[in-house]
Parts: sequence; C-alpha cells; structure tokens
Amino acid sequence: MYLDESYTLYNTAWHLIEQDKFELIHINENGELWLEKLDGKTSRVVRLFHGGFDWKNHMKKDIGQVFQKAKAMKRYFRSKHIELHNVYIDSHTPVDDWEMLKKKMQLNEKNPIQMNVYYISDKDKEEELARFMKAVGSTHTATEESLSEAEKEEEVNQIRKKLAGQLKQKEKEIQSVFSYGKPFMTYILLAVNILLFVLLEINGDSTSTATLIDFGAKYNPAIIENGEWWRIVSSMFLHIGIPHLLLNMLAVFYLGTAAERIYGSLRFTVIYFLAGIGGGLASFAFTTNVSAGASGALFGLFGALLFFGCIHKRIFFQTMGMNLLIIIGINIVFGLSVPQVDNGAHMGGLISGFIASAILHLPKKKNYLIQTGALIIYGLLMFALVLFGVNHNENSAAYQLMKTEQLVAAEQYEEVVTIATGGLQVSGESDSDVRSHLLFQRAYGQIRLNNSEEAIADLERSVELNDTLAEAHYNLAVLYNNNNEAEKAEGSIEKAYELNPENEDFRQLYEQITGKSPN
Repeated sequence: MYLDESYTLYNTAWHLIEQDKFELIHINENGELWLEKLDGKTSRVVRLFHGGFDWKNHMKKDIGQVFQKAKAMKRYFRSKHIELHNVYIDSHTPVDDWEMLKKKMQLNEKNPIQMNVYYISDKDKEEELARFMKAVGSTHTATEESLSEAEKEEEVNQIRKKLAGQLKQKEKEIQSVFSYGKPFMTYILLAVNILLFVLLEINGDSTSTATLIDFGAKYNPAIIENGEWWRIVSSMFLHIGIPHLLLNMLAVFYLGTAAERIYGSLRFTVIYFLAGIGGGLASFAFTTNVSAGASGALFGLFGALLFFGCIHKRIFFQTMGMNLLIIIGINIVFGLSVPQVDNGAHMGGLISGFIASAILHLPKKKNYLIQTGALIIYGLLMFALVLFGVNHNENSAAYQLMKTEQLVAAEQYEEVVTIATGGLQVSGESDSDVRSHLLFQRAYGQIRLNNSEEAIADLERSVELNDTLAEAHYNLAVLYNNNNEAEKAEGSIEKAYELNPENEDFRQLYEQITGKSPN
C-alpha cells in the first residue's frame, strides 16, 4: 500500500508540474512536496504530504504547523495573496469525524493565507483527488493504471530523480546569476575615490567649499555661467569629510560587488556612471548648494538591483529582496527628514540606475522594446532636468547668492550689486537667512564702489534679519566709525566681537573704537 500512495503523490506532482505549469519550490525526505503557480495576483500553493493521522486532533495540529511553514516560506512565493491546498495521501482517514476540516480556513491577520484541505485515501481516492484537481484548475483525473509494483516503483524513482534534478538546476541558475562578473571595477572605484579624498586633504581640506569647487564639486554657478558640465561627473568622486567617505565607500563595496557580479563589469560601469549623471543633474536641478559624493551612483546601484528583482522576482525575494527594500525606504525617509541630505541626488540616482539597467538589461537577456524605450526615457529625463535646473536656479535667491560670492572673488562689484538686487526680488519673506546674506553681499559691493550710505542701509537690514552675522556687524562698525557715529560704531563692534572673539581684525577694531582691550 505504501508504494501505491507514493505513486499517487509523485504522479500527481509530476502532472501538476508538466501539464499545469506548477513549479517545484521545496522537497524533503519525509514525503513532502511544495509546488506553486501564479494565477493572476494569487499564488496557488500545493503541499503534497505522504502520511495520515488516526485522530482528527492530530490532523488539526499538523494543519496548524502547515500554516506556520507557509508563513515562513512566504518569500519563496510570487504573490502575497496565497491560496494553499494541503493534500494528505494515506490509505486510511482519521477514525473520528474530520469532515469539518474540509472547510476553507484562514488565520485572522493581514493578507491571510487561505487553506483548503484534502485527504486522499483508499476509501474515496477518486472523489477527493477530483475535488483537489478542480480547485487548482488541473485537468488531471484519477485513473487506475494496470502497472505492476516494479513498474510503479521504477516510475516513482524516475520522478524523484527528475524533481531532484529540477531543484539542482535552479540552484545552478541562482549561482550563475550571482557569478556572471567579478567585482574588479568596484575595487577600482574604491581606489579612485580614496585617492581623490587624499588629494583633497593634501591640497586644503575636504570640508572646505573653496577646495571642493577647485577639485570639481557640483557648483551650479560654474555649471551655468561657465558651461562646466563636467562637474556632474567629477563631483561623483569627491567626498566631504571622513564620515562621508567611509559611509559611501562601505556602500560602494557591498552594493558594487553584488551589482557587478550580476551585471558584469562593463554593464556595471555604464550603470554606475549613468546613475551618477542622473543623480548629479537631479541635484543640479533641485539643490543649489555645493555638493559632492557618490550617493547618486550608489542609489543607482539600488535601482539596478531593483530592476534585477523585476526580472528574477523569486530569486530577488529569496536572497536580498526585503532587506534591500527596507534599506532603500530608510534612506529615502532619512533624506526627506534631514535638510542637509541631497535627496535630489538620491532619488535621481535611484530612478536613473533603474532606467540604465533597463537600457542594458541583464546578461543573456534581451528585450529590444524595453531597452529602446528606456533609452528614450533616459534621454528625455536628462534633457528635462537640464532645462528645469537652469530655469530653477536662475529664479532662485540661493543661486543668486552663490553668484554674488563668485563675483566678489572676481572683484566685479557692480555685478555683485545687480545680482544681489535680483536675488532679493525673487526671494520670499520667509527666506530671511538668504535675504540677510544677499543684503550683506550687496553692501560689500556698495562699499567697494564707495557708496557707503547704501551699504549702511543694506547692512542694517541684514542684521535685522540675521543678528548672528558677525561680518555684517563688523562692516557696520567700520562704516559708522568712518562717519563719526561713535555710539553706533561701538555697539556694532561689541556685537561682532561677541559673536566671533577669535577674529583678530575684530579685536583690533574693538580696541581702536572703544579704546580698551576686550575681556
């Protein structure tokens, strides 16, 4: 009898796989097989078990364990909506009344697993097998085949070998997916980033804005006014301080090695740069600050792994899936909640990396329609970011402030006054800090143009908006002192010194105006 039950189990499983396109996802030595088929948005999961129970309570206990097994195996299933068909195959059914267990059951939880139970025994084999096959949409029917025991045993052994071979083949496919390339480009990128960081430190300071701009950080005025679009690429290899470098290089190592093994070195390199460019242009379009770092390219690698997940959903969720999605979610929330984070670069890199992966596609896979469409979308997206970025920057008070700083360095003071005035016109009343600095810059231009009255008016408005700008108080003290307004000059220099007592110029002017040394 044991042979007949084994034959029923393996013959049923093989028919579901061969004829009904179910996929074997698990098999063990205890006569238990798990199969799955995606039907619309529902995963039809079949658990075939060679074994029975004497009592209903024993069967109920096993049903509870099957629910727990199915929950543990959720990452192997293609959909979160799971319809589980639990099939017992044994010669005898429980001696007490177990028929109530045939009713559909589910746990009281979100996206519950729905279970149907079948018990294929000698008593009602054909009826129960037909009920099961109808439920899973199979055409298989139970027929009594006139096979000898030897023939049945041979067929069971053959099916076992085929099923074991299928699982081994899947394992080989997974291994081949993650071993297409070797991560030597990842190590080159690590070396380049670290080398440039050392050069930054040797030639100044990696946290110095001036040093970063000199080495090619993303600096919007230079990009727009001087056409230095190469900064979108060069900024990918610069980092601001050791913590920034260490965090990004750690991410390059882990994400880079995974992506390069999947895509191969050439595809990986192209994806890295296309994502970095996309992230850099998004940063240019939405962020006026000087910025640098590999974050755009790194988020592009997230995008590349997400594209891999779209093609190999089962492998993705069996390996990195949920962990990767959680990390991406945490980074997005962190970027949205912390103003200093260049979230434009992150989101731009993520989207660009996904699209770049679609352009190149996975090794040994081609879809010219998707690849051509992705190429067009990437080109249009980059063009749109450039157009929007130029317009957004030119109408941004923060950008005009950066231009005034550039013009001050070039000693073009009339332009400083003009640009600062334009920046004040487009700034909102809520941008008090930006308005304060624009007024300070315009006042500096007026001082250089010998327009002291205009300069005083701007500086007085500047310190009203931002009382912590020590340089504004200092410049006011100088101008008041030149106009013989002793009381105002003394008040301004005292405030400047209070804000920055380490400044030697402040100390000297303090002594000159007040006639005493500061405490």
